[in-house]
Amino acid sequence: FTKCCQETGLLMVVKCRQENTALKDCLVGYYSDPSFYEECKAEYLKQREEYRATGIKKKRQKFTQNV
Repeated sequence: FTKCCQETGLLMVVKCRQENTALKDCLVGYYSDPSFYEECKAEYLKQREEYRATGIKKKRQKFTQNV
């Protein structure tokens, strides 16, 4: 989807509909998966615990393409 938008510019609304639909379907699949939700929740709680203990924010991690 990102590549399509970068290549088409302002016409992305019209030309990238198929890619946008595929992206939405993929995200809905992950968001509705209970095991994925629990994994994200556990990671968040761990990071929050570390921050509360140290007061130092962890730098945002870059997402990889493997999702």
